Amino acid sequence: MENLPPQSTPRNIYAFGLTSFLNDTASEMAYWVLPAFLASIGAGPAQLGIIEGIAESVASFAKLFSGYVSDKVAHRKPIVVGGYFVANAVKPLLALVSSWWQILGIRFSDRLAKGVRGTARDVMVAESVDNTNLGSAYGLIQAMDSAGAIAGPLLALAVIGRFGMRGVFASAAIPGALCVIVAWLGIREVHRTGTITDVKAGGLGSNIERSDAPARPMNGVSASAKTEWLPKLPGGFYYVLAVVTLFSLGNSSDMFLVLRAGNIGIPTSQAPLLGLVFNIMYTLLSWPAGKFSDRFSRSAIAAAGYFVFAIVYLVFALAPSHLAIWLTMAFYGLFYALTNAVLKALIVESVGMDVRGRALGIYAFFTSVTTLLSSVIAGALWKVYGPAVPFYFSAGIATFSAIALLAHRSPARE
Repeated sequence: MENLPPQSTPRNIYAFGLTSFLNDTASEMAYWVLPAFLASIGAGPAQLGIIEGIAESVASFAKLFSGYVSDKVAHRKPIVVGGYFVANAVKPLLALVSSWWQILGIRFSDRLAKGVRGTARDVMVAESVDNTNLGSAYGLIQAMDSAGAIAGPLLALAVIGRFGMRGVFASAAIPGALCVIVAWLGIREVHRTGTITDVKAGGLGSNIERSDAPARPMNGVSASAKTEWLPKLPGGFYYVLAVVTLFSLGNSSDMFLVLRAGNIGIPTSQAPLLGLVFNIMYTLLSWPAGKFSDRFSRSAIAAAGYFVFAIVYLVFALAPSHLAIWLTMAFYGLFYALTNAVLKALIVESVGMDVRGRALGIYAFFTSVTTLLSSVIAGALWKVYGPAVPFYFSAGIATFSAIALLAHRSPARE
């Protein structure tokens, strides 16, 4: 057995973080320009709905499949690097398209690659640190990811005035190529036996024994679970999954927040600024929230995030003033910071090492599908009962979900 040097684990986490930043920069450059570009080639909202609906659906199923594969293979780095390569190879092709169905093919490939690499990456992150640093690791990566969501639109604004929308798509190749290079050179494969030595207090680093032997089962999960598509997972996992799935039924697309802001008189031209305010807070708070969850109950921290969501949606339902909307949009970033990385860490520490991929895949699949369904529900409620009702509905579900999550005890950390 060979011990990895102490600095190897932080390098992996920082490599994943930089990769996420560059990839999201490229993605967000293209994403915010896409609706206007579709209109310029004769397509409209209906075609955009078809493209995004199919793209997000395939990503959900890909995460489920990737979770199974991640538990079966010995080397996950090729899956992760390959996923980043495909996604960033197809995005610049948007500069060459002439019809909406070509855009559908590109978005399909992009989201398929995202789904395949996503679960494998999250398992590699979990293998790179011990359970006492999971929140910090996922939080740092999430912060870098949301920082890319800030950099991408700003770069798009800088490019579009001089080179047009096709120039923006072509320019996305630069951060995309850098992303693939960093992933290939920076990420290291780590195989864990479940033995952690020389853990650094308060940091991301730990000295992890590396072996090609199978990981030791934990939390009562048998080794035979490796051969199952749906392994026998602990009851705590299914409890969290049920609560998060319930919450997701009220977590409709953030575009409804933008629509509501426009409904009370905030100009559509300021919609990107609403997103910028939200992403700045999300970026600043994600890593601290993740680190905080390593020292306290992850369930309680995620529940606090759900309460924040409920407050945000209640304010949007009441819509007392423009200032309240702007302040609440910034507050909304706290919800994401308290939940995304924290819930992922909670899922990982709730199951054995040999089934982490499938647990993450199932979690991502259920939340993605119910989030898509929630947008349909929100749209129907808006149409029938008016713009405030879907926000009251979401606030109510979030409050109930927060209380349910508070009843869950986070697993003891090893």
